[in-house]
Amino acid sequence: MSLSTQECRLLPGAVGLAVLRTIYHGGVTLTLDDSARDEVLKANATVAAIVSSGKVTYGINTGFGKLANTTIPAERLAELQRNLVLSHSVGIGDLLPDNVVRLVMATKVISLARGHSGVRIELVDALIALFNAGVMPCIPEKGSVGASGDLAPLAHLSLMLLGEGEVRVNGELISAVDGLKLAGLQPFVLGPKEGLALLNGTQVSTALALRGLFEAENVFAAGLVAGALSLEAIKGSIKPFDARIHQARGQSGQIAVAAAVSSLLTGSDILCSHINCGRVQDPYSIRCVPQVMGACLDNLNHAARVLQIEANAASDNPLVFTDSGEVISGGNFHAEPVAFAADIIALAVAEIGAISERRLALLLDTGLSGLPPFLVNDGGVNSGFMIAQVTAAALASENKSLAHPGSVDSLPTSANQEDHVSMATYAARRLGAMCFNTATVVGIEAMAAAQGIDFHRPLQSSAILEQQLAQLRQRVVFLDKDRLMAPDIEQMRQWAASDNWPKVITALLPGYNA
Repeated sequence: MSLSTQECRLLPGAVGLAVLRTIYHGGVTLTLDDSARDEVLKANATVAAIVSSGKVTYGINTGFGKLANTTIPAERLAELQRNLVLSHSVGIGDLLPDNVVRLVMATKVISLARGHSGVRIELVDALIALFNAGVMPCIPEKGSVGASGDLAPLAHLSLMLLGEGEVRVNGELISAVDGLKLAGLQPFVLGPKEGLALLNGTQVSTALALRGLFEAENVFAAGLVAGALSLEAIKGSIKPFDARIHQARGQSGQIAVAAAVSSLLTGSDILCSHINCGRVQDPYSIRCVPQVMGACLDNLNHAARVLQIEANAASDNPLVFTDSGEVISGGNFHAEPVAFAADIIALAVAEIGAISERRLALLLDTGLSGLPPFLVNDGGVNSGFMIAQVTAAALASENKSLAHPGSVDSLPTSANQEDHVSMATYAARRLGAMCFNTATVVGIEAMAAAQGIDFHRPLQSSAILEQQLAQLRQRVVFLDKDRLMAPDIEQMRQWAASDNWPKVITALLPGYNA
């Protein structure tokens, strides 16, 4: 790891979203707060006492799921835990990227270290050591229904500890045994309950949903910048952003967005140039930015609260309670809260893209925008942004289908023992594709809006927006005549997916601050 690597100290139950965002982006090492170590030791001692007493307790000396009534003798408990990991490693599809895997590993550490799982402290330390050595388990993205935990993907994480299969280091696949050696470890023989504690839990669906939240925050910020640029390009009215309008309604996200956009536009010469133009009303995609984007912000804030709680949760089963010595079976592995959070993030992401595509269409319509048709001179010979808008429309439409709630679906598993599941893992996983689509749409809008503003030169926008325009022009030059636009669109997608935004916007977003 680099000498400049940042240390993240994990206090289970109190890890904030800003720390999780930092872990997602990488360049960090993990340490566990000393107070958590004592809780892990006490829970493990409780499990050891149960094994010594011979008391039959689910998850410690029984089978699992439909086989919960099968008692396992003490001499076969290690075999039971190993078989559990091997039999549940049934994932398929592309491997989760390292940024998501980092979140999976970190949140699994947090969950185990809450002191309700009963594992050895050595197991928690091993996960931290592997994380810090850059050893990433190979976790296929498909195979979890989001109840009884993310069983299959977490089993693939657990294979690494057994020295089975492969791991990824700096993007290269090596054997799990070699990966363990890099972290100074040997393959584990799992103790009572340890395999179950590793496999149960919502860490994969939560990590995927956190990725969706962080990427959604970026496209939200880009959408506000793009919307402000589009307002400038069509010489739209600032009056709909008057704080009094939004205070009269009282929706907090709407109030915050109106204030942020007003701040983005403060000091604009373009605004001053048409203050007495008599323009009464702009189309909704401009006029209702506070109402639409404010509602999106409220959704993101709610989802962020749920996901921060879940990232700090003890979500395996059964749970150990050291104060009474009890091991209680419940259902914290059911990821319904994560599924709902992912679904409302999906709604926000779809709407950010939908309203952005409408502003793009407005910019190209000379009758509404007052700009050259399709934002290019010598129209006819040149098509300008005509077909770039078609791409944006295709992606905005695709997001409508992807936005269908995952949480409303369920298929029974485990011979109807697990008869209602959350589908949270899919609900969260599809956010990656949706954010990619919306970043592309918003990027195209911003590129078109910059083109429109250039037709108003030498008038200047606000200082904040001129900084954004300068960044855009470093990526994409003015379209004076038709050229290959696909590279420009990819550059603008990357711009919209970045996290370098004005503080007036990032101050609104929990992933940057909480």
